[in-house]
Amino acid sequence: MESRETIDLDFHKLWCIFERRWLPATAIFNCVVLASVGITFFQKAGFQSEGKILIKKNNQTSALTGLAEIGQLEGLDLKSSPISTEIEVIRSIPLLEKTISLLNLKDEKGESVKAEELAKQIKFKAIPSTDVIQINYEGNNPKEVGAVVEQLMKLYIENNVISNKTATVAAGDFIAKQLPIIEGKVRQSEIIMRRFKERNQIVVLDEESKTAVAILKELEGKISDTQAALADANTRSISLRNKIGMSSQEATQVDSLNRSTAVQKVLEEFQQVENQLAAEQSRFLPTHPTIKNLQNKRDALKNLLDKRVEDSVGSSKVVTTENLQTGVIKQQLSLDLVKSEVESSALISRLQELSATQIAYKNRLNVLPRLEQEQRELQRRLEASQSTYQTLLKKLQEVRVAENQTTGNARIIQGAFVSSKPMSSQKIIILALGSLLGILLATGTIVILEVRDKSIKRLQDAKEVFGFTLLGVIPAITKKSLAKSQDSEWGIPQLIVKDTPRLPAAQAYQMLQANLKFISSDKPPSVIVVTSSVPQEGKSTISANLATSMAQLGKRVLLVDADMHHSSQHHIWSLMNTAGLSDVLVGQAEFNTTVNEVMTNLNVLSAGAIPPNPLALLDSKRMAALIEQFAATYDCVIIDAPPVTLGADALTLGQMADGVLLVARPGVVSFNSANAAKESLMRSQQNVLGIVVNGIAVENEVDSYFYYSQEYSEQRVSRPKIGIRE
Repeated sequence: MESRETIDLDFHKLWCIFERRWLPATAIFNCVVLASVGITFFQKAGFQSEGKILIKKNNQTSALTGLAEIGQLEGLDLKSSPISTEIEVIRSIPLLEKTISLLNLKDEKGESVKAEELAKQIKFKAIPSTDVIQINYEGNNPKEVGAVVEQLMKLYIENNVISNKTATVAAGDFIAKQLPIIEGKVRQSEIIMRRFKERNQIVVLDEESKTAVAILKELEGKISDTQAALADANTRSISLRNKIGMSSQEATQVDSLNRSTAVQKVLEEFQQVENQLAAEQSRFLPTHPTIKNLQNKRDALKNLLDKRVEDSVGSSKVVTTENLQTGVIKQQLSLDLVKSEVESSALISRLQELSATQIAYKNRLNVLPRLEQEQRELQRRLEASQSTYQTLLKKLQEVRVAENQTTGNARIIQGAFVSSKPMSSQKIIILALGSLLGILLATGTIVILEVRDKSIKRLQDAKEVFGFTLLGVIPAITKKSLAKSQDSEWGIPQLIVKDTPRLPAAQAYQMLQANLKFISSDKPPSVIVVTSSVPQEGKSTISANLATSMAQLGKRVLLVDADMHHSSQHHIWSLMNTAGLSDVLVGQAEFNTTVNEVMTNLNVLSAGAIPPNPLALLDSKRMAALIEQFAATYDCVIIDAPPVTLGADALTLGQMADGVLLVARPGVVSFNSANAAKESLMRSQQNVLGIVVNGIAVENEVDSYFYYSQEYSEQRVSRPKIGIRE
């Protein structure tokens, strides 16, 4: 139920918007419809020709020969369509100009038809879900419309074949020029690869890497075995040296002397002489000649022995006589020591050789990854050049075959067919489109005007913007409502409460004065300043009618026109404005002689002469004293003040009064002006009694209260004036 009510309210709001903007919207709609009627009236009937062209992705010859890529139709991106592209080719200016020239087409003035005009008359359509293009052309001459479509399709087919052949020839020339260049690149890449292998002694890097790894593993085993054998030989040498008490060098020398015959022969003679000397010394004294002879012979043999040792080993100091007299076992140990030392030297040399070989292979393995990378890069370049060369060579052969083709990607599947009867100009469609366009433009006009209009349009908007207490709602007075009241035969009156008391507006003023009475529980406000945000909101009319409504209740009321910018109370009450409030404030007139009694209990003080600076008069002690005097003399004082946004007059008077009554009229005040007025009132700390919303169109409000109020008021004013109590 609530959703249904919301929908009704939304439709009512839209209807209110239409009522505000119906005049410009209707004007736009009528102009568009009249324009479409004019187009249909001046449009001439004619004949229509129709032709169809089938577009294929590849031409048939290319597909049969396996050269599908030659003459292939493809778009540059996903959104492009080959069919749309071919349509643009058909409607291109060169083809149209050639068609005009071959058929000698003339316009109504006898001049050659322009290609741009012909393009507008020919309709191109891609039939959905097919690869067919439909060409339509309308004209008054059936032969001409058929010839145009037929000639245009033939020119397109010829152009398609020529384009494919031209593209093929151009591709062949390009490939023929590129082949020698690519071939040179292939040879250069091969030379670079060969030089690289020769420079780095490369046969097969993969096999070399595997072999090097295996050799390194084998070398590591041999090095380990050699190191173990060397350690064993060193241990054996140390043990032999300890046993014989000689170094390896001494043992070598001793072994060499033991093998020398000359040394051993002299050593034998030397030993015999020493034996004789020892025997004779036991018989003779040391000075005996025999002893002397033997000693001399011994010394001579000793010198000869030293000389023979020196000749054999290079020095006689290293080897002693005792060493020359070693036994068989010691000689064998010396020989073993020499062999052990020789074996150690051989093992050291082998170990050094194996280590050097190992280092060489390791260095080679370290270089192999870089060589492999360089070889792969050179190999890629070589393969790329070879692949490009082979591809170009194959394409050249394909292009040479395709150059002899005489078919294209399109063929005519339906020649130009001319309708046998004249076609209507489809006036109904044009009128329908014109009406639809008129509705769209009218709707757009309403939307634009509504968006540009920043004024407050509804009572609810006024309440939300100002946020003050709503004291009264004054409905708008129309001639229709005024005629129902039968209270006035002339124009719409300004003093509604006095002249047409049966109107709903008059009752609204009664509600306003009642709300002002009960706004405070202690004492109702006696001095009220009536103002508005901007001019033309009806504050002066509301001031006059509110004062009249209070006076009818028996209160003594004074209505003061303090709007010295644009005074209007003397016009409303038909008074002379020769003297008024401004004259009283400057002392040129007395209040008692200036005030006018317009009806029972109601006096009106007009604005008087307009001063150059009204604010200076209003913001004075004299004005404050006058307001105190008015409050003491009358039951209620209503001051008609200027709008808030025009100056500080209303704000100044509001500080002297009991409160401010703000008038707001939808359709006149804008949201910006309303916010500015509210900000000024709040900033100056005014006692805002509330707002009165003026000029409300009851039919534009969605609140049911206004419908009931309007229905009740209409029933009330339509009753006879005889005594029916309500």
